[in-house]
Amino acid sequence: MKQHPKNPPRAAFLGSVIRRLRQPLPGAQPRVRFEMPPEHIDDEQLSGEDAERFGAPGPRISAQHPVYVGFMGTVGVGMALLVYWIGSNTTQLLLWIVAALFIALGLDPVVRWLEGRKLPRPVGILVSVAVLASAVTGFFATLIPTIVEQVTEIVEQAPVWVRDFINSDLFRTLDDQFGVRDRITEELEKFVNDPAAMSGIFGGVLGFGSTVANGLFGTLIVLVLSLYFLAALPNMKKWAYRLAPRSRRARVEALSEEITGSVGNYVIGQAAVAGLNATFAFIVMSVLGIPFAVLLTFVVALLAFIPLVGGLIAGVLVTLIALTAGWQTALGYAICYFAYLQFEAYFISPRIMQKAVAVPGAVAVISVIAGGSLLGVLGALIAIPTAAATMLLVREIFIVRQDKH
Repeated sequence: MKQHPKNPPRAAFLGSVIRRLRQPLPGAQPRVRFEMPPEHIDDEQLSGEDAERFGAPGPRISAQHPVYVGFMGTVGVGMALLVYWIGSNTTQLLLWIVAALFIALGLDPVVRWLEGRKLPRPVGILVSVAVLASAVTGFFATLIPTIVEQVTEIVEQAPVWVRDFINSDLFRTLDDQFGVRDRITEELEKFVNDPAAMSGIFGGVLGFGSTVANGLFGTLIVLVLSLYFLAALPNMKKWAYRLAPRSRRARVEALSEEITGSVGNYVIGQAAVAGLNATFAFIVMSVLGIPFAVLLTFVVALLAFIPLVGGLIAGVLVTLIALTAGWQTALGYAICYFAYLQFEAYFISPRIMQKAVAVPGAVAVISVIAGGSLLGVLGALIAIPTAAATMLLVREIFIVRQDKH
């Protein structure tokens, strides 16, 4: 019997649809991309089509010519003033760019690891960003209701704490000696009857709302820029390397790859260290019965991102709050947490940060303080990678040059 293929008209129709979809639209042109010129180009190639199109370059003016010196000096001063004016008026944008670049460098090792598993780079970017976004969303979805509940509890308990303090023997002694109660009542009446103070409260509420809105907008901008930087990071590096002379390009590329790789490993390692730190703090606070454990865990996680001093500040802060549950509780938490900090410094961090940066302790402390003073929390976070990059450049360029003399 003669066999016929199943549904030949349907298969032919699907094939024709696929062929039509693959064909470009009538009159469509490929998107124009700005590409770099070939890396190896000889002087003979300049006499080709481009040379005929743009013309051959003329002789260079002498660098000792007074007109050249004066003109270039004026242009240099003007460019410096222009860069200063742009930087002073776009400080917030520059901070967003630095934060986005920091995040992109932190996610780049994950994307390259996925690329090594035969995944295309766009897929690796989508996977890493999706995992990060899911983790952050799940964390805040679990955390925010608990924070709201515990903050509400603090607000409800605050009048009780104030009343207990007023009824305590300490307050009565202070009131008998210094008239604290009358002084507080007088200041409250002045504050309530002062229109400027009430308008200041209203303005403070508006300012807080504006700050929250600007923070959300800045977060969105940083996330979008991080995606763009992460997608274009190889091309950005290629462009940056082409700015160096050809004779030094290989050395510039090697140093830059070392710096960017160290920054990426540092971001991932610091995130892992902060997560372990916050997890241990939450377990100890839950066992000892310290109030507001979830809220304090969030604070510890944020502070643990700040290297060296962040964990110390978090330990002191939680210990002071633990005093409300008794000095025995505070002492127990302090012993456990500060013992963990020592264990973290000698066993956890060296293993997690073995592929990251290595900076002497004194340089790390100075760089964190200086970075925090200049750029706040962001400056404290990027201080150690910046110090490591500076030390690498000094060691590989300046010291090598000095050793030759």
